[in-house]
Amino acid sequence: MEVKKAAMAGTLESSDAQVTVEPGNGTIELSIESSVIHQFGKQIKATILETLGRLDVTSAKVKVVDKGALDCTLKARVECAVYRSNDITENLPWGGVIK
Repeated sequence: MEVKKAAMAGTLESSDAQVTVEPGNGTIELSIESSVIHQFGKQIKATILETLGRLDVTSAKVKVVDKGALDCTLKARVECAVYRSNDITENLPWGGVIK
């Protein structure tokens, strides 16, 4: 799926994450800010990249500001931001329905 325009999902509240996606230059450019980056940085990155992979996103600038979100929250925020960037608002294939 192509990221067609800038879009955001999530909040900066505790236990949440704010994900912003923008059209990319042929690669995934990932920026992560997190209060738990030293403990869970590898898992946060893996979850985000896995979710983008399931959505077939291969070109995007992705910024994540994590406030201690669980993996399921990160997945939902990434999915929502990508869907919003494509103006997809109905019949959303959330979570396990994707690939």
